[in-house]
Order: sequence, then C-alpha cells, then structure tokens
Amino acid sequence: KSTVIMSKLSRDTINDCIEQVLKGAQDKKRKFTETIELQVGLKNYDPSRDKRFSGSIRLPHVPRPNRKICVLADAKHADEAKANNQQFMTVEDLKKLNKNKKLVKKLAQKYDAFLASESLIKQIPRLLGPGLNKAGKFPTLLTHNETIASKVEEVNGTIKFQMKKVLCLGVAVGNVTMDQKQVYSNLNLSINFLVSLLKKNWQNVKSLHVKSTMGKPVRLY
Repeated sequence: KSTVIMSKLSRDTINDCIEQVLKGAQDKKRKFTETIELQVGLKNYDPSRDKRFSGSIRLPHVPRPNRKICVLADAKHADEAKANNQQFMTVEDLKKLNKNKKLVKKLAQKYDAFLASESLIKQIPRLLGPGLNKAGKFPTLLTHNETIASKVEEVNGTIKFQMKKVLCLGVAVGNVTMDQKQVYSNLNLSINFLVSLLKKNWQNVKSLHVKSTMGKPVRLY
C-alpha cells in the first residue's frame, strides 16, 4: 500500500506538514491536549447515487487516549469494570432509561464510544431503540476472552472513515503530545487506507489538510 501514497505524496511533504502543525500547537499552547485531524475533500463522487463507503482501521499509536468510554456490562464485565475504575452500565441501568429518546441521546452525547458484553449487545435495540446507532456510536463487542483495558485501547486506536451526505470528512490521526514519527506513521496509514476505500482511489481525492483542534489547517494535497 505504501507505494500508492508515495507516488502522490513524498515523505518530506508529509513531514513538513506535520512539523507546521506541531510547531503551531507548541507556539500557542492550550489548556487541553489538541487532537490532530486529517480533513479530506472528495471529488467525482455523488453521495446520493454512489455507494457510500465505510471502513475502520487500527492505528499504530492511539490518537485520543482520553476518550470517555462506557461498558454496557453483564455481571462479569461489571465486576471487572468496577475493579478498573472503568465507567459501566448494567441491563438494569439501561432499563431505567425506558427507551426515552432524550435520555438515550444524552447518554450517546456523554461518551465517545461504547463497549458491550455479548449478552447485552443483542438487546440494545430492544432496550434503547436506535439512538446509539443514529449517533454513530453502536457499541463494539466485548467478549470474555479479552480484558476491558485491551479493548478500550483497541477502540481508542481505531478510526473510522465514513461517507455521509457531504463530500468532506475528518478523522483524528494523532495529538500534539506525539512526536513527529508517531504522527507520520498514523497519518501515512490513514491516507493509504482512505484511498483504498475510494472507488477511483486518488482520482476521488480533491484535497487533504491536517490541523490541530485550534490550529490552522495545513494543506497536504
């Protein structure tokens, strides 16, 4: 895959871009850790006619380590979550929401992502309705063969490219506490993966920008 990107973007071009973004964040330090985002503009795509693409990839370095994650837990996972200071909710807690759209929406807004035990994941539509799905936060399956901590790390390190009704999209590819090499490997992988999802690959890419949360966008392509 790396050959695809190198024909369009040299390593130097990508590194220059990252350097500008990191320098901008250093010069104007914020009270929080800024996320570094890849912003993509698409072309030759008709969202109403063309098949909308969607794909997830795990990055080598976690872009947003401090995301808030909630486990929708069975008894075993509830005990594990308690022991690890991980926020969780049980079936009983979910029943209390009474499928109330406002409360489900509020829950979806409170957390960045959800994990759910196997026995619960099937019940979610019945317990909560379509609210989490609508918010793009349907839970990731958590089995008893994996620890909550490792799954949280996996979810935090995974980004999703999803075509909506508009021709632009953005994903987190890092944060300003990372060093240049880490941002580079995340960014390189993200761009390659995105291009592989597109019907006409690079011919569908109009522009690529990289920016930190509060920084100026830096044009990459």
